[in-house]
Amino acid sequence: MTVLTLLHTAEVHARTFRALAPEADLNQQVRSDWLARARDGIGADLKAEIAAAISAADGPVLCTCTTLGPAAEEAGAIRIDWPMMQEAARIGGPVLMAYCLDSTVAPSEALLRRAFGGCDPQLVPVFLGQHWPLFETGAGAGFSAAIAESIAMALKDGAFGCVVLAQASMAGAAAVLRAQTQVPVLASPEIAMRVLLAQR
Repeated sequence: MTVLTLLHTAEVHARTFRALAPEADLNQQVRSDWLARARDGIGADLKAEIAAAISAADGPVLCTCTTLGPAAEEAGAIRIDWPMMQEAARIGGPVLMAYCLDSTVAPSEALLRRAFGGCDPQLVPVFLGQHWPLFETGAGAGFSAAIAESIAMALKDGAFGCVVLAQASMAGAAAVLRAQTQVPVLASPEIAMRVLLAQR
């Protein structure tokens, strides 16, 4: 069986992906230090470390951190949010894109626009950084509920084609939101895992 390597920046993501693919042979590596170092930009040393981890893998590699995505893709990995952005482009805009970290918004927007090609995604970014401390302290259910509540309020302000949860850590809010709205809510872990499993 092909080994699938996943590069995470938080232990919670390892649990998420194990639940998504309980039968798969997963090599899950958690490097929280990478995200801390990348907050102010990805330097040459960090880029080299990411590339080394990817080149050492025996099989497909998925990077589950949006901030590290560009560097990981450059080194040959799948970016967790690329399949999600392609799905958003298939659905069409306007796209409400929720995110919690400033370091996420630029790579996420660039990837979304790449997926849309020459079309305007009519992007509406929504910053939800006020809820990030809940995630950092391990209050997963509270974090998901707070994210869902804020997005539900934002959806009332306009008509949207879909919602993009820009960070894998926000995926727990998807189920909550799907019970409240007819607008498609896209979360990267489930979509990316389908793509990764297809490469085995």
